Amino acid sequence: MPTCDVAIVGAGPYGLSAAAHLRAVKGLEVRVFGEPMSFWERHMPVGMRLRSPWAASHLADPNRSLTLEAYQSACGNHLSAPIPLSRFIEYGRWFQHRAVPETEARKVLRIEPGAAGFRVSLDSGEECTARRVVIAAGIVPFAWRAPEFDSVPTQYASHSCDQRDLRHFARRRVAVIGGGQSALESAALLHEAGAEVEVIARQPRIHWLDRSAKLHRLGLVSRLMYHPSDVGPAGVSQLVGRPNLFRRLPRRLQDLLGVRSIRAAGAAWLQSRLRDVPISTGRSVISAAPAGDRVTLKLQDGTERRVDHVLLATGYRVDIARYSFLSEDLLKSIRRIDGFPQLDAGFETSMAGLHFLGAPAAWSFGPLMRFVAGASFASRALTLRIAGRAAQRAPVSHEKQAMESARQKGNVRARWQR
Repeated sequence: MPTCDVAIVGAGPYGLSAAAHLRAVKGLEVRVFGEPMSFWERHMPVGMRLRSPWAASHLADPNRSLTLEAYQSACGNHLSAPIPLSRFIEYGRWFQHRAVPETEARKVLRIEPGAAGFRVSLDSGEECTARRVVIAAGIVPFAWRAPEFDSVPTQYASHSCDQRDLRHFARRRVAVIGGGQSALESAALLHEAGAEVEVIARQPRIHWLDRSAKLHRLGLVSRLMYHPSDVGPAGVSQLVGRPNLFRRLPRRLQDLLGVRSIRAAGAAWLQSRLRDVPISTGRSVISAAPAGDRVTLKLQDGTERRVDHVLLATGYRVDIARYSFLSEDLLKSIRRIDGFPQLDAGFETSMAGLHFLGAPAAWSFGPLMRFVAGASFASRALTLRIAGRAAQRAPVSHEKQAMESARQKGNVRARWQR
């Protein structure tokens, strides 16, 4: 059975960034499984633009050379801001071709404990042994549907991640549930495609990021108030952008600031596109039922809606048990809190050798892990941990090999502490 040092599951921003960093560790054999940028291509709507600013949308390589600017220069094509989804996907694949060309577009079916680490089973029928496994498999399994929609078939009520092309809703009546970026941008795209749209949001008002947009133009004041990752409100952003500091805050404060940093809100540039879209705030759906080829919604204010389709832009709730490839034995060995794995400073679980990146790391490292901007920090911390473990694994009798591993660890640590 083939053996590798590290198997990475997932080839999105976190998986590719981690692989780019780990490949810089001399002698470390890394395999990456997954289709590059597949979540962004298959589960985000055509025509979408990234809410995150330019500075927070780079994938991370150890030399910081494969940036959006480098991509723009290499392809000789201007990249506008906010960044179009299609161009971000192209950028991700450009990054992959240069940093992780050996990515294997295979699906991992099963990961279970093995005698020498972990046994990884692939959809090709191949099995391999990995001394360490890094899960960067994204958030699709965590898509949340409110229980009020349990009796409604998915053809009439679907999660926003299940609708790639909203243009096929032209001339149909659609209710969008939610008040965040996904709901508001989906509503704009639906309206522009010719659908009759209404946004139904539980919060009393829609929060727009126009105030922070104005603050960002204040130069030095802006730099003091906002971390470049731009996650969280003024001041709090500086804490969120430093996960090692954030994770040392009292737990109750972490939870409070985490909720505040990811509250439902829409980018300021969406407001003009939604002028003609009705937005009903302070209302929630208390029941939903099929009615022929339509859906009847009852709201808590006593009103009803009858629509052709309901788009649930209701977010994601992390529960790693929903990763179908994790064996029961593996799950039992992982300490979890409300579905999140409890991670140490190297993003390692209580199951030695098993790491999680991205949204599942948010309980341990804060809300930055829910965004592309967190990939740089996560990749550096992961690499420092694995480079150190690789050095410790070197046989004592092989003095040169041990010295080389230690030197590599030192190089990695120095590079990211600059």
